[in-house]
Amino acid sequence: MTRLSTAPSQRLRTVMASLLLCGATSSFALNTATITSSSLSPDCLEYRVVGVCYWLFCTMFGCSVRTSVKVRHYVPDAVVSSYSNTGANPWGEVRAMSTPNSMAQAGGDGTTNHDNENNLAKFKNADVIGHPGGSVFSQFASASGYTCQGAGAAFMPYLLSTLDTLAWRYYIPEMVFPEALIPGMREIGSYASANLWGSVYPRGGFLHQTDDYKSGAVVVQRAGDIVTRRGQIHVYQPLLANARDGYWPAGALMEGDASTGKWQELTPTLSSTCAVFPHSNTRVQAQQGDYAWALWRPYACCQRRGQVFLGSVDFQ
Repeated sequence: MTRLSTAPSQRLRTVMASLLLCGATSSFALNTATITSSSLSPDCLEYRVVGVCYWLFCTMFGCSVRTSVKVRHYVPDAVVSSYSNTGANPWGEVRAMSTPNSMAQAGGDGTTNHDNENNLAKFKNADVIGHPGGSVFSQFASASGYTCQGAGAAFMPYLLSTLDTLAWRYYIPEMVFPEALIPGMREIGSYASANLWGSVYPRGGFLHQTDDYKSGAVVVQRAGDIVTRRGQIHVYQPLLANARDGYWPAGALMEGDASTGKWQELTPTLSSTCAVFPHSNTRVQAQQGDYAWALWRPYACCQRRGQVFLGSVDFQ
């Protein structure tokens, strides 16, 4: 079985990760180095031993049953950006992936030109790009024990709204989906709790919301919803891994459900913790209307110790 780390070394890693994150928060520009260091978050990682796996190991002398520890933890699969001005992804190094084109230009908020109004509508682009943490995160997570591989590939574009024009800007065909027409279906928050941030459907860039931070959060939730499902009527690449013996990958993202995924704010402020929407954390409005979160998703796995996987037992 995999040897687990001791409590003192765990505390030391936690302190070191916190110091690195605190240092990263002083950076004003969102860049690859800042995003990479943000993956050193014990809170977002949430490493746990959850069960035992059983393997049948056979040689020419006979067979035996071996066991390995089943672990569960979160992996930063992607950076999801939500921004008002087309071509202005706040993550500078990947900005060239989503430049304006003949079908996708401009952006921003609607207006009736009255100084005392609340903006009638907001529009935001969205990009889902593979998290660049890679080896840095793997080294950090492996210090806790055996680790699971995520579905994301560094710098891979899974969704660029500038290439998804019909669905993202015109809501075709999702404007007629039941989730878009029936109040209360697939909403982030609720009227009953007086904390409704917005609806997941239709999954595009327009919404009515006077709070720009909440607008950005709703749009990244929509983008995350698309890429964590197969067969959606959008131009995108699914951010999904296939299950195999001893490996249970993350599935579809659901709003408000941390067991399907959670968000770490990267800009306008860099957070060392993860949360789901809606949340009561401090919300800073971005001056240029550009936001970005890391999407952390849960994976479970165990080390292969035989030719045949016999199953697993989870602890209560």
